[in-house]
Amino acid sequence: MEFDIVSFGSAIADVFVSTDLSERKNFISYPVGAKILIKDLRFDIGGGGTNTAVAFSCLGLKTGCICKIGDDESGKKVLDLFKKEKIKFLGKKEENANSGYSVILDSKEKNRTILTYKGVNDEIGIKDIKKFKTKWLYLSSVLGKSFETQKKLIKILKNKGVKIAFNPSSYLIKRKNLKLFLKLCDVVIMNKQEAEMLVGGKKKDLLLDLHKLGPKIAVITDKNNLISCYDGTRKYFLKPNKIRVVERTGAGDAFASGFVAGQITGKSINESLRIGLRESEGVIKHIGAKNNLLRMKLK
Repeated sequence: MEFDIVSFGSAIADVFVSTDLSERKNFISYPVGAKILIKDLRFDIGGGGTNTAVAFSCLGLKTGCICKIGDDESGKKVLDLFKKEKIKFLGKKEENANSGYSVILDSKEKNRTILTYKGVNDEIGIKDIKKFKTKWLYLSSVLGKSFETQKKLIKILKNKGVKIAFNPSSYLIKRKNLKLFLKLCDVVIMNKQEAEMLVGGKKKDLLLDLHKLGPKIAVITDKNNLISCYDGTRKYFLKPNKIRVVERTGAGDAFASGFVAGQITGKSINESLRIGLRESEGVIKHIGAKNNLLRMKLK
């Protein structure tokens, strides 16, 4: 079976914790020694690998996912999710190991801070990956052995004509040299803060500076502000709609997968931007990274 796209990233058990505390000067403050009542508690499966794989599959694409899980309850839930969403698991279940786990602390202002335990997510070796064929490879952020495996894999697949999409996070940009990834990328998508970190501060034309690093198409999101895109020939812009935000976790994954799915299925850049926006706006209206994704066949 040849996949339309294979997503390589993390698989995380998410716990959403809402305490109804207000932000103070960009911080969610929890007093030392206090006992804070939890207003709402929800559980879900997240992580860049599973979030994007589910989004791609919901859009009618033949999808595989490379991730690593433990033989615990969280790992079982990941496999159950893949079975439900018709996603082929191409990674490995590690015996006597812990899956990834995140605690998502939501503020009254609908922003969040995430505490993440990576578990076995950063321990994927090239031998842990089942053999596959694909037209596209989507990379989300991993560290350690998994990052080195991504580096090896994109070299192999690029030589076979596979297209590469990349969505690096701030923690990856801080810790790793991403020049090779960017030079081999067909699409790179990140938010404004991440783009500024990558190119080295606030620039006169951040979009052009990001494109100069190598990707054929560069896309920058900026929360409620203009989304911008450059394909080496012209710039594209799209203004988000004014909507009520419930929770932002997974919005970036949703936008990126929507845009890339549009490109896979031959949509124009403008159409792909609109699909990405619809995905992200659907997600932020609900709690959970993938609980309100589009379900439609783009092919």
